[in-house]
Amino acid sequence: MDTGDTAWILISSALVLLMTPGLAFFYGGLVHRKNASATIMHCFMAIGIVGVVWVLWGYTLAFGPDVGGVIGNLSWFGLAGVSATEAGPYADNIPHQAFMMFQGMFAIITPALIIGGFAERIKFSSYIIFTVLWVTIVYAPVAHWVWGGGWLGAMGALDFAGGTVVHINSGVAALAAAIIIGKRLGYGTPIPPHNVPMIVLGAGLLWFGWFGFNAGSALTSLGDATNAFVVTNTAAAAGMLGWVAMSWIFGGKPSVVAAASGAVAGLVAITPAAGFVGIIPSIIIGFGSGVIGYGAIQLLLKLKIDDALAVWGVHGMGGTWGALATGIFVGIGYGALATDTRIEQILIQLMGIGATWVWSFAVTAIILLAIKYTIGLRVPETDEEAGLDQSQHGETAYIG
Repeated sequence: MDTGDTAWILISSALVLLMTPGLAFFYGGLVHRKNASATIMHCFMAIGIVGVVWVLWGYTLAFGPDVGGVIGNLSWFGLAGVSATEAGPYADNIPHQAFMMFQGMFAIITPALIIGGFAERIKFSSYIIFTVLWVTIVYAPVAHWVWGGGWLGAMGALDFAGGTVVHINSGVAALAAAIIIGKRLGYGTPIPPHNVPMIVLGAGLLWFGWFGFNAGSALTSLGDATNAFVVTNTAAAAGMLGWVAMSWIFGGKPSVVAAASGAVAGLVAITPAAGFVGIIPSIIIGFGSGVIGYGAIQLLLKLKIDDALAVWGVHGMGGTWGALATGIFVGIGYGALATDTRIEQILIQLMGIGATWVWSFAVTAIILLAIKYTIGLRVPETDEEAGLDQSQHGETAYIG
């Protein structure tokens, strides 16, 4: 094992953990003032819920010994056999528990991303149940398919740091949630963000943590990590430019929120490609994500689907574009094409995109409908009008 690589993965794990509080600021600034604490609570609670689920059964389902290419078995339940001093099957240069913890941080932020699809109207108790079920029967299988020895990885699908596993998975789940839970009260009238500085702070923390997210996925501190670090920053910058341009052209003003959203969209799109492409593709991927994300949000507005915090546009469509672009640009500027032809790789990428879309939407919908028709998903109208801060948590983000 390598001490330098181990140190880098532990640092990267801490960077990825910081992304979830960053997401809390980002989402908390986007919602109504009366729902700021509740939205932050949803994000922060994902650390507690998934932090326990992952070490008990989430990790073994995602990365345990393969069962039919679909799921891991339960032999590592409670981290039995997952050593802090010996390497595991996925990296011989770092301890098995270091790999487990790094992957656990991905598992934490992914369901937290979905919060934007049902923000300002879900019961807290329902959110807790949803998160446990979603990580167990949506996230863990997809992680296994791609990274844990499952069928998509065996087919040759490329996902360096989570374009399908994290972003398509969460973005499509948020779309299902927005459709099933329904629109917020007053939907159709402008709902401006209540705190723009919080949004920029959150986007900045996400950008900072994303260096661990992508460069850490190299599982080494050498060249792959360096390339991933550089293209991550470049794509985020290009995504910001793309979204601001769209906001300026079609909205009339270069919005601050557009700049923050574009940076996040660029980060999303480069995630699956970060270890496989160089600088020029990263600019194209990032800028494209800004344009696509802006357009996706406008589409949902026309369809009157209340994805409150644009999760599908930023993560679902950004992840879809990034996964496809990985096949288009792999080996250009960095890395190498692993399949016989580029068309073959693109077709494999499309298979991974399609499978993740179908699984995430269908199983998320089943979970949400089961909750809806048992304990209920949505707060009463009077609670929604008062705000979830007071009605669900008995406290507010601001005094006065």
